[in-house]
Amino acid sequence: MDRERLAAECARIGLALDDGQLDALERFEEALYREGSVRNLTRVPREECWVRHFLDSLLIHSRIAEGAEALDIGCGPGFPCVPLAIVRPDASWVGLDSSGKMIGFLARHRPPNVKPVCDRAETWGVRDRFGLVTGRALAPLAIQLELSAPACSVGGLVVPMRTPSDLEAIRACRCEELGLELLEIWEAELAPAGAPRVFPVYRKVAPTPRRFPRSWAEIRRRPIGS
Repeated sequence: MDRERLAAECARIGLALDDGQLDALERFEEALYREGSVRNLTRVPREECWVRHFLDSLLIHSRIAEGAEALDIGCGPGFPCVPLAIVRPDASWVGLDSSGKMIGFLARHRPPNVKPVCDRAETWGVRDRFGLVTGRALAPLAIQLELSAPACSVGGLVVPMRTPSDLEAIRACRCEELGLELLEIWEAELAPAGAPRVFPVYRKVAPTPRRFPRSWAEIRRRPIGS
């Protein structure tokens, strides 16, 4: 891991990492690529991990309230929840993924403020619990919102991690039926990779109707707003 460049880029986005946090990220990277060599945990080359996994995950650090209880849907081996848990020990995370392989890895190498759960978001059944719900590379936007809204508490935020190709979908999506209201479209840049990122920020203003989330087949067949 390129500690100096990661620390410098984090400082640029307003996040000061100490040696203990950098050590924890370095240990997680070592475990990810050691086990990943036989378990296929990530396709990102190790020399790019500090940018495409760690820094990318940390771009939303400023949207996490003090002491937040947060959910990462489709966390894979631990992104974005693990880097965020390391740099924000005041917050607690649930990392949710349907892959036993990914959750097994996360369970062996998680920070103490991350709880791994192996389940599908549409069948998990937890509702109105989390002050922040996020996820990256999860599904098309409308599907991600339907999977995310039920678990978010009223007054909490749903902040999907998206790219500029999603801007049209963000503006067109009718999320009101999920109890969500679009507050802003926040844009950032993963500077070392020259990659723009887009974060639509939704406030949950009303309980999500019990009919959501629907079955995966229904969600895929008729996404929200279609």
